[in-house]
Amino acid sequence: MRFFANLFGGGPAVDFAELVKKGAQIVDVRTEGEYRGGHINGSLNYPLDRLPQLAAKLKKDKPIITCCASGMRSGSAKSWLSANGFNEVYNGGGWSSLQNKLHP
Repeated sequence: MRFFANLFGGGPAVDFAELVKKGAQIVDVRTEGEYRGGHINGSLNYPLDRLPQLAAKLKKDKPIITCCASGMRSGSAKSWLSANGFNEVYNGGGWSSLQNKLHP
């Protein structure tokens, strides 16, 4: 499976649980309504269309894990954050999948 992740640009496997232990911020970029329907405890709801206004609240010295419903919006959020001075940003993909990785 890692071979395919690397083949398609996924890079090496990320230990999301370890990142959270080190203080990573989980940023859920779904709409407020989607977020109310279920989310990772402790995550921040910064909808993708409001991310530029809300990003100043994030700590640049802590890792950031983005998530959404499927991984598409969180990928866009990762790209935007990386282009705007956030150095350690990871796309966690869909929130429910990420939750399972954090609490197996």
